[in-house]
Amino acid sequence: MGVEQRLAELGIELPGVAVPVAAYVPAVLDGDRVYTSGQLPFVSGALPATGKVGDGHGLVPAEDAKEYARIAVLNALAAAASVIGSLDRVVRVVKVTGFVASEPSFTGQPGVINGASELLGEVFGEAGSHARSAVGVAVLPLDAPVEVELILAVSPEA
Repeated sequence: MGVEQRLAELGIELPGVAVPVAAYVPAVLDGDRVYTSGQLPFVSGALPATGKVGDGHGLVPAEDAKEYARIAVLNALAAAASVIGSLDRVVRVVKVTGFVASEPSFTGQPGVINGASELLGEVFGEAGSHARSAVGVAVLPLDAPVEVELILAVSPEA
């Protein structure tokens, strides 16, 4: 089963490619690799939440942030598709880098970025197994709670 068919089976529709918020492109194809820029969890052009992830009043709960990581990786897949035409060309998810805007005592970054990793496993199966970094940072662009970037191995264009 192809990736595009698997997305349909899961009821997942890729969003439009998020408009860059600075001087960069959403994704670059270099040989047999696609590198995405860091993608925020935009939904219809807006962030569903802003702020730091942690426990307590005024913070983004980790479970919500996990869902935002899932949204961010869908945006990254849309960016990748924009330069390769079809996600059916992806042969391997090589690397995921996830950034979590974290309240200073928050140490649950791996659990948050699992939102991205788990979705990639659902979509790509074994080819979705990847190396990963989950990094806590003081702040992200536009005060987003999470940001995700991908490196994908792709087959030659048919």
